[in-house]
Amino acid sequence: MKNLMVKNFFNLFFIFSFLFTLSCDNKPNANANKPANVEVKTGVAPIADPEVAVVEMQEPAFGRMKIELYSNIAPQMVERFKTLAKEGFYNGTTFHRVSGIVIQGGDPNSKDDNPMNDGAGESDKPDVPAEFSDIPFERGIVGAARTADPNSANAQFYITLQRYPSWDQKYTVFGKVVEGLNNASIISGVPKDGERPLDKVVIKSITIQPK
Repeated sequence: MKNLMVKNFFNLFFIFSFLFTLSCDNKPNANANKPANVEVKTGVAPIADPEVAVVEMQEPAFGRMKIELYSNIAPQMVERFKTLAKEGFYNGTTFHRVSGIVIQGGDPNSKDDNPMNDGAGESDKPDVPAEFSDIPFERGIVGAARTADPNSANAQFYITLQRYPSWDQKYTVFGKVVEGLNNASIISGVPKDGERPLDKVVIKSITIQPK
C-alpha cells in the first residue's frame, strides 16, 4: 500500500512538472486556440516605422537581418523591442529554437551554459498585453513569443519561415524581415537536437537605425 502511494505521488509530481514546463515555455503553439476576450485589429495595413531593427549575428556566415517595425499594429510590443535593443538587452542572446518553420530568440537565459532553461526567460520589465491583428503569419513575419497567457509577451521574438495559419490572430505581429531573410533560413538549417542548436547561434547585437 505504501509503495503504491509513493508511486502515485511520483506520477502526479511528473504530470504537474510537465504541465508547468509547458505553461512557462515562450513558444508559439501550433495547436493554440484563439484566446477569449482578446480584441483583434482588423482591416489595418501595416505601416513601417521610420526606424528599422538590424540583427547582426556573431557568426559571419549567418550575416545580418533588417526588420521593419509596425507601431501602428503593435505599438506596445514595438516600443518594448526598441527599448530593449537600445539597452543592449539582446546582445549575446541566441536563437535557441530553430526549425524549418521558425527561428526564435531574445531569451536572456540563452546567455548561460544551461540550454535547458532557454525559452523561459524574460526581461525585468512588465509583460506586454496582446496586440493581435489579422496580418497573416507568412514568411518573414516577426512575432512576439508568449506563454499560454495571451498577455505574456515580454522580450522573446520569432521569425516565421513559412506560411503558418495556425498562428493567425493568436500571436502579436510586430514586424517583418525585409533584408537578409535568407540568413534566417541558413540559421534554421544548423545541426540541432530537436529544435535546439547543437552550437550556440549568437546574436552579436540588435540595433535600432534610421531606414
